[in-house]
Amino acid sequence: MRPLHVRSSRTVNSDDLVLRRANDSDAIEIADLWLRSFTAALPTVRRAHDDDAVRNWFSLVVVRQHETWVAVAEGAVVGLLVLDGGDLDQLYLDPSWRGRGLGDRLMDLAKRQRPNGLALWTFQVNGAAQRFYERHGFIAVERTDGLRNEEHEPDVHYIWLPQE
Repeated sequence: MRPLHVRSSRTVNSDDLVLRRANDSDAIEIADLWLRSFTAALPTVRRAHDDDAVRNWFSLVVVRQHETWVAVAEGAVVGLLVLDGGDLDQLYLDPSWRGRGLGDRLMDLAKRQRPNGLALWTFQVNGAAQRFYERHGFIAVERTDGLRNEEHEPDVHYIWLPQE
């Protein structure tokens, strides 16, 4: 894994960042970013799969079968967005890139790619994610006890529909 140099600026400079479709060669770096981000954002949530299984899933399923985007800065993947039909399936940032506007850029991309609306799930313990999605116009439509997800963690179903 490459070390990531972080600029002191709190916002994303568009000259320093590229959003592009992921390819097979990105899969392991994307998986490693997911692992870092999940661990930092959700320290109390039990992961359903070990690191190698996550890397295999990104390599064999996510990048190949879903619309996967990466945010690249200084040659390193610092953000990922996965769209699966009308679902925003994954949106994760390198922990050092949180609070710098990158999540907003990825959300704008997701809405451009799915202008008719999006749905997503997030864990109830992830208050920061819930605030982020609500700030972007998502509305909670269902809360569950978590028995239907692999982590068995209570979650929230959100939808976003464009304003007419």
